[in-house]
Amino acid sequence: MQVTETSSEGLKRELQVVVGVDELNERFSARLSAMKDRVNLKGFRKGKVPVAHLKKVYGKAVMAEVLEEAVKETSVKALKDREERPAFQPAIALTEDQQEIEKIINGEADLAYSMTFEVIPDIQVTDLAKLQLERPVAEVVDADIEDALGQLLERNVAYEEEEGRAASAGDQINIDFVGKIDGEAFEGGSAEGVDLVLGQAQFIPGFEEGLTGAKAGDTPTLNISFPEDYPATHLAGKAAEFEVKVNKVSKPKQPEASDEFAQTLGIEDLAKLKELLRERITSEFGEASRLKLKRKLLDQLEKAHEFELPPSMVDREFDMIWGQLTRNLEQEGKTFEDEGKPEEEVRKEYRAIAERRVRLGLVIGEIGDKNKIDVTSDELRKALMEQARRYPGQEKFVYEYYEKTPGALNELRAPLFEDKVVDYILELAKPTEKVVTKEELLKPDEDEAVQS
Repeated sequence: MQVTETSSEGLKRELQVVVGVDELNERFSARLSAMKDRVNLKGFRKGKVPVAHLKKVYGKAVMAEVLEEAVKETSVKALKDREERPAFQPAIALTEDQQEIEKIINGEADLAYSMTFEVIPDIQVTDLAKLQLERPVAEVVDADIEDALGQLLERNVAYEEEEGRAASAGDQINIDFVGKIDGEAFEGGSAEGVDLVLGQAQFIPGFEEGLTGAKAGDTPTLNISFPEDYPATHLAGKAAEFEVKVNKVSKPKQPEASDEFAQTLGIEDLAKLKELLRERITSEFGEASRLKLKRKLLDQLEKAHEFELPPSMVDREFDMIWGQLTRNLEQEGKTFEDEGKPEEEVRKEYRAIAERRVRLGLVIGEIGDKNKIDVTSDELRKALMEQARRYPGQEKFVYEYYEKTPGALNELRAPLFEDKVVDYILELAKPTEKVVTKEELLKPDEDEAVQS
């Protein structure tokens, strides 16, 4: 095998690989000899078929297999010998000259092909111990526990029917209704026995307001219009008439913070409930703290590493981000003009996000490789089990998806690997703690979802 570099421009490489005709014929003969003991042909005993006859019957098919195998093996060896690190699988091109192809298949000419690819750049990792990082922390105080308890009480509010009660904000009413447009009932516009809490904006604007003051037995008619941006476009902006029957009106009754309330949740007493709330809030604060610290760490890693990015990697990342963005806009029935920015400006912004992700991905990969950080099979198995638990009753299908879908396990492995590298860096950098308020800690960073 001979390998010649025919092009080197930036991160782009092109290699010419030649596999000699003698090597091809050796591979071909070895393949035929291996077939001899396995093939059954009419007129010959098993294992007694002459090699010349096998060549006559199977020659072209066997040589095609030999060529495919030769390309696969020699392309891998060429990259390994040159210590190349392709960003993606190289593109391989063979000659299109039919006469030349016939000569190669007949064992009369060398096999020559080209390999085109982009390489991962050399990355000089900064001194990670010198990164200046602050870990934001907020103390969980009694007021946080009381707020959480209050929210829990509100979520567990009960409703008691009260005869003759005029519905007001916070009350629950049970209604039947029929919606009509131009005198005709429309699909999805009618229902019976619907519970509705006034003031929660569960229905279109004007509906709940029209039922304020209604009592059980009332049959009001509401004339209101669907919003212009209503998701069901065939109803958007249209005037509708709703004939409503109020079946009952119930007043809210919020439970009291007590041992009895805790026991309705399966918890022994109020003190234990507050203890569990404190643990949950502490965990939430810890997750928020790590998220902000990780974001600052990634920001510093990006600024500390400047190198050329493989265009194909940036293109692929951009296409993924842009595809998700355009699908979301389409589902919401919006355009870039609705977002207040021209498409080209948005493209530029998301291109920068793609470049950030690729740069950070390469830096994190380099740090992980140099320090032999890896995701163990046990860690991956635990992540898969956790993923399956998110879909109760569908666990079998989740396991089958990850087992049969190429690259699916990498979707689980990638964030695990990133977190292990982040933990490694934080051990070296030893971030200092900075006390912040709860509001500061829980405030989302700008563009956090897309840039991290």
